[in-house]
Amino acid sequence: MTSTTERLPTIAGLARALRDRETSASALTDAALRRTHELNPTLNAFTLIDDEGARRAARAADEQLASGIDLGPLHGVPVAIKDLIDIAGLPTTCGSATSFGATADADAEVVRRLRDAGAVMIGKTTLHEFAYGATGDRSVHGASRNPADPSRMSGGSSGGSAVAVASGMVPLTVGTDTAGSVRVPAALCGVVGLKPAYDAIPSTGVYPLAPSLDHVGLFGATAEDVLIEYEALSSRHVVPRGGERLGVGWIPPGDLAVADLRIEELTLDLVTRAPFSVATVRGFPKNHDLFEVFSTLQGREAYQVHEHHLDDDRDRIDPEVVARLDRGKDISAAQYAEADDARREFRATVDELLSAYDVLALPTVPTVAPLLGDRRITVAGTELEVRAALLSLTSPWNLAGVPALSVPAGRLDGLPVAVQLVTAPGNEHLMFQAAQALETTSI
Repeated sequence: MTSTTERLPTIAGLARALRDRETSASALTDAALRRTHELNPTLNAFTLIDDEGARRAARAADEQLASGIDLGPLHGVPVAIKDLIDIAGLPTTCGSATSFGATADADAEVVRRLRDAGAVMIGKTTLHEFAYGATGDRSVHGASRNPADPSRMSGGSSGGSAVAVASGMVPLTVGTDTAGSVRVPAALCGVVGLKPAYDAIPSTGVYPLAPSLDHVGLFGATAEDVLIEYEALSSRHVVPRGGERLGVGWIPPGDLAVADLRIEELTLDLVTRAPFSVATVRGFPKNHDLFEVFSTLQGREAYQVHEHHLDDDRDRIDPEVVARLDRGKDISAAQYAEADDARREFRATVDELLSAYDVLALPTVPTVAPLLGDRRITVAGTELEVRAALLSLTSPWNLAGVPALSVPAGRLDGLPVAVQLVTAPGNEHLMFQAAQALETTSI
């Protein structure tokens, strides 16, 4: 079972092989389907595998290439989509029994753009029910499992998307990120995960959780793969520049949350060995409990989105997800407004920091992947609630709405560890430049 990115094919390599006629979109799709059917019973990355639709799209991609129509580097490449994003003619379950029985009438905008780029959709990936959880083990379809150790969590909510890339089922996947739902599973599974700037990739046709915090995000084996996907889906051209020494601000994770000291040491060592000018951000400025601010905003918005599910289908929803949604009912408009004010203050703080540094860096997650079903873990001698721990270093950047990228940084106790990079909107080229430098340094 592949669980490291070293052995995974890159998009650049696949694109070159396709154009040199060393392979075909149909061959790539058949290989992806074969591997997915082989591994999915163990890892549960997919809720639906669309063999017929994928093979039909692959044949069309081959016909286009043969006739001289080249739609770009994603042309003929297999991709998978998180199962709260609409694909026309397929069900969108959101990981919930409440959504069974209906199929999507139209593609989500992100799927339409993938089709326009020639990508081949092979199916839909497992998620935490309603995307409301960081553990990836609460879904009507069952838990997605970590390829590095299937007894452990994939992370969530986009766990299946991370697992599909980490295990080599497909080279690229799409997820969503409201609090860390791309970056957390990317970190725990050992792949690259991007939360773009807010609204950089359209969310039309994506079932919401907390609309002011939701981001469509991306997974790949390398930073270059994710960059190729990002350019296709955002209609933005990003060119990482070499030759300049980036100014990186290191945020000690302990300034935000309790973190495993070994993870801090491992990730900081990688950052300091890379060709950066690194300075520690002293006393990370925050005037509020950021996770409480985040939870207030998310809780009220999620309750408003799913109130009809609680009224009509409460007994069909996972009890843990119900309890989380119910808490949102008690958040008043005044509490929400106060949290929104705190968000604006924090955004101003982040803007100031990102005017001083090209990129900010910190661990993505303060612990390695917990065991499936764990709800309390001990980190640095402190007992913590699992969800809060997993999201503690990622959720602030959803508040700020800035781009954030998780990059593998090695292993601890045989399990993946990651660095998170943060930059200002418009400076994505600096973030990807830093990510590629980290990848080169870690070899």
